[in-house]
Amino acid sequence: MSDKAVFRIVMSLSIVVFLAVVILNRNIIPKPEHIPEFIRYQPLLHACINGTCTVLLLFSLYFIRRKNIAMHKRINIIAFFLSSLFLISYVTYHYLAEETIFPQDNPLRPVYLFILISHIILAAVVLPLILLSFYQGLKGNIIKHKKLTRWSYPIWLYVTTTGVIVYLMISPYYKF
Repeated sequence: MSDKAVFRIVMSLSIVVFLAVVILNRNIIPKPEHIPEFIRYQPLLHACINGTCTVLLLFSLYFIRRKNIAMHKRINIIAFFLSSLFLISYVTYHYLAEETIFPQDNPLRPVYLFILISHIILAAVVLPLILLSFYQGLKGNIIKHKKLTRWSYPIWLYVTTTGVIVYLMISPYYKF
C-alpha cells in the first residue's frame, strides 16, 4: 500500500472518529432509555488507561534513548492498543451517558475549561499523527517516523496526562 493511500485512510478514519465524538457530544443521536450499569465505571477506566499510557510513553522515550528499539516498539504497541481501547470505550460512554458539567460557581472552572478544551483539541489533532507515526515506525521508515514523533509524542503525552487531570477534576460531579 502506498504512503498516499495510508494517509487517506488515516485522515478518513480520523475525521470519522472526530465526527462521531462531536455528534455524540451534541446529543444528535437519542440516548437509550436504559443506561447499562457498567457506564458508571468507564470514566475511571478512561483515567486508568490514560495514566497507564502516560507511563508507557515515558518508558518508550527511555528505551529509545538507550537504543533498545525492541522494547520501545513493544511498549508503543501496548500504548497504541490501550489508546484504541480507550477510544472505543470513550465513544461508547458518550453515546450512553449524560454529559457531566463542571459547576459554574467553582473557582477552578476556568482552569478546568482550559485543560479540557486544550485536551479535546489536541486529542483530535494527535490521532492522525499517532497513526502515521505508527505506520512509519512499523514500516521501518525511521526518518519519517522521527519527524512525525517530534510532534505526535509530546501531544500524545499531553493528552494522556490531561485526560487524568480532567477526570480528577470532574469526577466529584458525576451523577451516577
